[in-house]
Amino acid sequence: MAAPGRRERTKAANRAAILAAGRARFAERGYDAVGVRDIVRGTELASGTFYNYFPDKEAVFRAIVEEFGEEARRRVREARRSASNAEDFLESGFRAFFEFIVADPVTFAFLRRNLGTIRERFGDAVLPAGLGELEEDIRAAVARGDLPDVDVGYLAHAMLAVGLELGQELAERDPPDVEGATAFVTGLFSQGVSGLSRRYAGASCAPASPSS
Repeated sequence: MAAPGRRERTKAANRAAILAAGRARFAERGYDAVGVRDIVRGTELASGTFYNYFPDKEAVFRAIVEEFGEEARRRVREARRSASNAEDFLESGFRAFFEFIVADPVTFAFLRRNLGTIRERFGDAVLPAGLGELEEDIRAAVARGDLPDVDVGYLAHAMLAVGLELGQELAERDPPDVEGATAFVTGLFSQGVSGLSRRYAGASCAPASPSS
């Protein structure tokens, strides 16, 4: 019974070593400039061992993004669920996301260099889950009366898109301005949400009637 336990621990340690090396290399050089050999050189593993865990660098990158996404969603959702009004709901969620970006130096470097790649090529690893959770939290906030009765889908997509874009802008600034970004996006959405109502959702997108 002890042998399988040791094997599992070794496998977990090897996988963690590959992911740690991948994070460091992608943070230093960016996704396109890193190859499998670069990742393996950051570990004490033999080159062939890599392929026991991952088929290519894309799989390593995706696993890193999924880990980051899971932790970011956990922090953001915890913050949103503790909110007591509309402004707090918006501010706490965005602040938690921006603080996550800059909290750990390796995470910050990885995201700073690769946010564009994540959004364009690996968005499916994080965006659907984040969007679904955000929609659930918005519905719950509307039901509690913390948010007005808005179009949940529109608001969730808008918040996610703006959060990602502003997160990239924040990451490119030196030093990163978490407070400024949080205040800006909170004001933007607080003022916008206060004027929304479900009965108007989509009205401006309706096609015009053809003239006679």
